[in-house]
Amino acid sequence: MVRIKFSNNGNTPFERLIGHNTDFLKKWNDLEETLWKKTLLNPDLLEQVRRTMAFGNGCEYCMVKGGKPDFDESQMKISTAASFAELFCIDHRSISDAHFEMLREYFSDKEISELCVFITFINASQKLGKTMDLTEDLQAEAVVKLKDIE
Repeated sequence: MVRIKFSNNGNTPFERLIGHNTDFLKKWNDLEETLWKKTLLNPDLLEQVRRTMAFGNGCEYCMVKGGKPDFDESQMKISTAASFAELFCIDHRSISDAHFEMLREYFSDKEISELCVFITFINASQKLGKTMDLTEDLQAEAVVKLKDIE
């Protein structure tokens, strides 16, 4: 079970953990909506990055929401973004100029900025979910069981 009591504020278990401070909850949700809807980046690319990071960060709640990443390695833009996101999860301190040169093959500077902000936000969300012990049984939007994807 989660490590702190749920608040009465929020629509999901994740939101109810943040909802102890309603200002945090509102701003968090506003930023999340902006990152998904006010971006140059394709929604499928963002979802594949989110899924990749869910496994990198070990967040059950996030893993079962969409399952494993689902893209073909020939989709170079998605593959590059997902690889960068995976490296960010493993060791963000190892990211070098060479990694940004790789991103520039497929993304403009504005897109790279948006991608990095998205990755950072998702990383924080998933690490919070993992830290607070949000488990698969709390995910109402689950499309798969953890036992079927590990």
